[in-house]
Amino acid sequence: MATRDDEALWIRGFRPPGGAAVRLVCFPHAGGSASFYGPMARSFPPQAEVLAVQYPGRQDRRSEPVVRDIRELARRIAPVLEPAVAAGPVAFFGHSMGAVVAFETVRELQRRTGRAPVALFASGRRGPSTVRRESLHRDGDEAILAELRALNGTDSVILQDDDLLRMVLPALRGDYQAIETYRCAPDATVDCPVLALIGDRDPRVTAEEARVWQRHTTGRFDLQFFDGGHFYLVPRATEVMDRVAAGLQEYAAVPVDPTPRAAGRTAAPGC
Repeated sequence: MATRDDEALWIRGFRPPGGAAVRLVCFPHAGGSASFYGPMARSFPPQAEVLAVQYPGRQDRRSEPVVRDIRELARRIAPVLEPAVAAGPVAFFGHSMGAVVAFETVRELQRRTGRAPVALFASGRRGPSTVRRESLHRDGDEAILAELRALNGTDSVILQDDDLLRMVLPALRGDYQAIETYRCAPDATVDCPVLALIGDRDPRVTAEEARVWQRHTTGRFDLQFFDGGHFYLVPRATEVMDRVAAGLQEYAAVPVDPTPRAAGRTAAPGC
C-alpha cells in the first residue's frame, strides 16, 4: 500500500482539492514533467482537482534513475493512485508517451484492484498495439535535439541553454527508450471509455493509428481532432480541457461544466 510519502514523491497538485467533483490525473510526455500541465490545469473548470504524475529523473527527482520500461513505470505509479481510484471519481489524461503510461497504469490498477478510472483521455498517441520502428534513443544528442525542435514542444529557452539541455537529455533519452521498445498485445484492454485526441497535422500519429485505441477498450470510444501538430494542446489548452470536461459528463455523469467554446472537430462516436 502506498504511503503519503509515496504520493508526495509521485504526484503534484495544481489546485486545492476542497469540494472537487472529480480528480483528473495527468501523465507527461517523453522528457516532460508534471509542471507541463500547470497551464492546462488553470484552463480546467473549477469543479475538478488537477493532479500530475512526476516521473523519476527530472526536476525535483532528477537525481533518481529514469525508468526505461513503460510497464515498470506503471507498476510503480499504480499503487500511489490506488486510493484515489477507490475513492473516485478519477479520470486519467496522458499526452504522447504519457497516454501509454496512463493506459498501462489503468491495466495495472485493474489487475490489482478490479477498478478503473471513469475515463482515459489519450492525447497525441497512436493506439497501444500499433508499431513504428523507432530507435531515436540510440542516436546522438544532436538527433534528439533535432526531434525536439521539429515537434515544437520544448521551451526555446531550454534548447538554447547547454546546462539545461544536459539536465534534460538523460531523462529524454530514457523515456524514448521506454516508449520505443514498448509493445502491446492487440487484445489488451481497459474497462473504461477512451477518448483519443490528436492534432490534425501531427507527424507522430495518423487518424487511422489513433482509431486503434478503440480495440483497447471494453467501453465507449471517441476520437477528437484539433487544429495543430504534436503539441496542439499547448496553444489550445482551454479547448482541450473543455472537451475533457464534456467527456466526463458524457461518460460518467460527473458534473464538470465546460466553458462555452468550440472544442474542435469531432469524429463520429465509435469510429
